[in-house]
Amino acid sequence: MGWTARISLGIISALFLLSLLAPCLVPYDPDAIDLDSIRQPPSPKHLLGTDGKGRDMLARLLAGGKISIGISVFAAILSMGIGLFIGLLSGYFRGAVDLTLMAFVDLILAFPSLILAIGISVLMPPGVYTVVIAIASVSWASFARLVRGHVLTIREQPYIEAARAIGCSDLRIVWRHILPQCLPLVLVMAGMKLGGYILTEAALGFLGLGVQPPTATWGAMISSNRAYLNAAPWMVLPPGVLIAVTALCFNLAGDSLRDGFDAEQNKLRYY
Repeated sequence: MGWTARISLGIISALFLLSLLAPCLVPYDPDAIDLDSIRQPPSPKHLLGTDGKGRDMLARLLAGGKISIGISVFAAILSMGIGLFIGLLSGYFRGAVDLTLMAFVDLILAFPSLILAIGISVLMPPGVYTVVIAIASVSWASFARLVRGHVLTIREQPYIEAARAIGCSDLRIVWRHILPQCLPLVLVMAGMKLGGYILTEAALGFLGLGVQPPTATWGAMISSNRAYLNAAPWMVLPPGVLIAVTALCFNLAGDSLRDGFDAEQNKLRYY
């Protein structure tokens, strides 16, 4: 793992740890309205100032980070699980199963992901679970296609034929011999997609389709305070910067994982 990946993972870990420890670090309720402290600039009392309702910006940033990063991670896990399951079925059994599942995958991939996520969010009641489901619903198809291609290669290997010859069931072959080889691949892909999930969650929050007020998320904070960009930039810039930094760190970490995976695969081919 390169130094860029180490720094990126360190920044992400620090942000999430600070978000978890926010109640101990910041003596303010992120949702508490204080009409006597509306739009105050950064000061020793409020290190990042306050918003249009007098709420402490630092407290809301940390609270929003826990939700935004948590949503992205759970969406990655869910989309990875669905894509892995569909890809294994399609690649191993082929035939009509493959044609049917891949036709559905192509249908999902044909839609712009953000537009489809918005449509799903509109149809469901707003909340954390809706955002996770919306992001996972538009992301699993790329996992499925990747896993299917990998499974098509693995299933023709001699040791798979040997397992069939000694009477191993399809479930045992998939579970013991194919799945372990697909897991590193989907984990690398999930790491590369986490940055995009952060941006998608922020976009849904900005449009008011994510977690609803007064709960803080970075995208919702930008949306609710965007009218004060010129007059009170401390209300808009910090969540925007954190979105950009977090997405960049996830992308750098994902690229490092991919490079490490490619190097390992090349080593195996060499030997």
